[in-house]
Amino acid sequence: MIIRAAETRDADALAAIYGHHVLHGFGTFETVPPDAAAMDARRLGIQGYGLPFMVAERGGRVLGYASAGPFRPRPGYRFTAEDSVYVAPDAIGQGVGRAVLAPVIAACEAFGLRQLVAVIGDSGNAASIGLHRSLGFEHRGIGQSFGFKHGRWVDIVWMQKPLNGGDTSPPDTAGIAL
Repeated sequence: MIIRAAETRDADALAAIYGHHVLHGFGTFETVPPDAAAMDARRLGIQGYGLPFMVAERGGRVLGYASAGPFRPRPGYRFTAEDSVYVAPDAIGQGVGRAVLAPVIAACEAFGLRQLVAVIGDSGNAASIGLHRSLGFEHRGIGQSFGFKHGRWVDIVWMQKPLNGGDTSPPDTAGIAL
């Protein structure tokens, strides 16, 4: 498996992977899948901040992706990012999520960020919760019934991973230019 920065040529695959989860899952609260152009715009936006947007590829096929974008648009949040990870349905359980999310975490640390947050759709999403836990994220809470999708109320699970010492000292970088 090759892990590399996502490029424009990946837009169709990103849209297909994410679109599946929009239509069939609770990991995202979107209800209409974005097209390839919208996914590429999202990629460009994240990479424009200098943040990671990575894909996992095997045999020329994108199997999954992960990224980290600004947590919120206000300057006080400039040292915190929120991750996102999605895997093609036929590649789930093959280690793709871990393979693509681990380098995103490393890139966030190299960027000088202090906190990485996962906002996981559905408190029953054992795969994503387990993936994040295995990579050092800690459970911080559950937001009950934050969304309504596929005919039911859906929780969010908050998880957090401190980077570069977290809150033990003041930041020594500029953070994300918001």
